Amino acid sequence: MKHPFKRRIYTLAQAILISLTATTIANAATANTPLEYASITELGTLMASNELTAVALVEHLTQRIADLDKQGPALHAVIELNPQVLDIAKALDEERAAGQTRGALHGIPVLLKDNFDTADSLQTSAGSLAMVGQPAAADAFVVKQLRDAGAIVLGKTNMSEWAYVRDMDLPHGWSGRGGQGKNPHLASESTCGSSSGSASAVAAGYAPISLGTETNGSITCPASANGVVGVKPTLGLLSRSGIVPITRLQDTPGTLSRTVRDAALTLNLMQGIDAADSATSGAPTGIDYTALLSNDALQGKRIGYPVAYVGANGKPLTPGVEFLMAMAAMQEQGATIVPVTIRFPYSADYIPSLMGGMKHELPEYFASRPDLPIQSLQALIDFNKTNPGTEGHGQSMLEAINDMDMTHDQARASLATISEKFKGAIDEQLQEHNLDAMVAEADGYSQFAAAVAGYPAITVPSGMDDDGLPTSVFFFGKAWSEPQLFAMAYSYEQASAELRHPAFK
Repeated sequence: MKHPFKRRIYTLAQAILISLTATTIANAATANTPLEYASITELGTLMASNELTAVALVEHLTQRIADLDKQGPALHAVIELNPQVLDIAKALDEERAAGQTRGALHGIPVLLKDNFDTADSLQTSAGSLAMVGQPAAADAFVVKQLRDAGAIVLGKTNMSEWAYVRDMDLPHGWSGRGGQGKNPHLASESTCGSSSGSASAVAAGYAPISLGTETNGSITCPASANGVVGVKPTLGLLSRSGIVPITRLQDTPGTLSRTVRDAALTLNLMQGIDAADSATSGAPTGIDYTALLSNDALQGKRIGYPVAYVGANGKPLTPGVEFLMAMAAMQEQGATIVPVTIRFPYSADYIPSLMGGMKHELPEYFASRPDLPIQSLQALIDFNKTNPGTEGHGQSMLEAINDMDMTHDQARASLATISEKFKGAIDEQLQEHNLDAMVAEADGYSQFAAAVAGYPAITVPSGMDDDGLPTSVFFFGKAWSEPQLFAMAYSYEQASAELRHPAFK
């Protein structure tokens, strides 16, 4: 995939102290699933039956990270661990022992991409050494939602520095602060996208869930490349407050997980209207994204698949073997698969408009963190010149953004126009063919189109190719159609069972 936007025991239970060693816990997960690969539901069941505590889980996962991230295969997926994590886990275990359980993520470790603000000792640096210094004073809105629900912030994940807008020649998964991230399936291959560490970490069994962000391809691509489930929601469904921006005109947080249900459970807790992010004002709230999950959710559904994109950058598509098998599996589940041709109204103004958004929004983010060592884009550029690092990576994108004279209103108007064209191109096919959704493989074009339209998408593993790399299918549809997309993705996931754990080659 070379497309630029792609390729873990301590508890009090009924006043009884139960002490279990990490080895005992590692054998106590489930009959078929090692603890590091257990789902949120499986982990919650073990905790509810007093077979597992959050402390033991955290200990197991942090040891796994120590074994695999900086030694062994040295994935460099985690940029920093939370030094308070055991104290937090112990407090949550005590809550559970007292009969107080906050929900599905109570005591569940979560990893965060290094662009989510956290009100603790963890840095929020977007992978940049220039940003290391004073931690954020408050949690990002969605991080607070998860903490309030009992999730444990285990640490921060590596990412493509500045969400891959430092320089377009930057290696995917590299940051000055975290080094070069690796794909756990095949270390010589790309982790892809800027949420690279979040995807790699979940695939490697560091945590059942991680948060990422996407502007265009930064969740969908690493989900595909690392063989995990990636959810990019409708633009505005989740708050962007407290997240280092490219631009809110297209940025959204999302999830990386090993199962569709885990993603849906997490999205349940992240939703909510944020007064500091006007885009959330029209979003649906109180939705249970697990409500429609069933093995037969594909029955009777009409799903389009792109056989071609026509337009400036469009081309005919040749489905891969794994995608043909995936469509056959959907048909066996009762879906009707409909070939469609989608207009691809790419505009040369697209990238400049994103850059224009960042030019004005990054200073606003700096202003929200006045104790940072840098306070302007120019200061960032100057830091990188003085501290080039042994790799000598450039910063042409940052420099170009700094030199732009585009106003924020101009960037907003340009992106709105382009987005409407992509919405129209997708809506046209959904309406003409009476489709419930569309599905594609990791062709780059479908992912790009859904991102520009601001439409929701779910990436699900579909197997492995001949090179030993994960393949995926990509469900996407109209705005706010997440419940239906989750249902279809879940039905396919259960029928295909194509999640593969990495071999660390």
